[in-house]
Amino acid sequence: MSEIVLIGTSDAFGAGGRRQSAYLLRAPSGGALIDCGQTTGSGLAALGISRDEIDVIVISHFHADHFGGIPLFLLAAEYQDARRKPIRIVGPPSVETRVRRVAMALGHGIEDHEWSFPIQFQELVAGSETELGPIRARAFETRHSPNSCPHGLILDTGAHRIAYSGDTGWFDELPGEVAGADLFLCECTQVGRSFEYHLSLEELAEQRRNFDVKDLILTHLGDEMRNLTDYMGFDIADDGRVVKL
Repeated sequence: MSEIVLIGTSDAFGAGGRRQSAYLLRAPSGGALIDCGQTTGSGLAALGISRDEIDVIVISHFHADHFGGIPLFLLAAEYQDARRKPIRIVGPPSVETRVRRVAMALGHGIEDHEWSFPIQFQELVAGSETELGPIRARAFETRHSPNSCPHGLILDTGAHRIAYSGDTGWFDELPGEVAGADLFLCECTQVGRSFEYHLSLEELAEQRRNFDVKDLILTHLGDEMRNLTDYMGFDIADDGRVVKL
């Protein structure tokens, strides 16, 4: 049995008091953390989730609310957990450089520390598919701020397939990229079309019939979305929710 724990489901600004993007995929052979926003540490603590449960961190793109929590995750694994097993950090091209730079900027340089566990970096290029310990992953390009190297993800546990949009505006290939997923975690930051690099409830309602997925949950919800009482029949994410697959 696999499941997804929704650790952080807000937009970049903590809409509704929720945490930034982070989702734990518990697969039969291990755990994968999908994105690691800056609030991930407090989210794991609040939900009683051990960092040692996580074998791989898979990053969708290089915005702080999606990967800014990695440096403190690593420090906590060292000093609080006495971690010994490796951690693999996977993301778009330049993932190692990006993580090292943000760690240095935050005062926690990876180079300046002798770690008690191996830190392994791996690039996941759009269109490629690779084994990542407990899961198999494929990346696809999305429509978001180009300098953030935006990618969506398809994660396969062997028994279930999970699709994750990362951050994106609408592009016509999206339904085809996620087709056949048991669960599609789809960003929906805004109610109406206003910012081209994020999806809206209006667009998704229009395109609903084109998605061939078993379940679709809207996440990365901004203030407008959180204040709605009618989500036009869509299921929405919330911090701490556990979704059985």
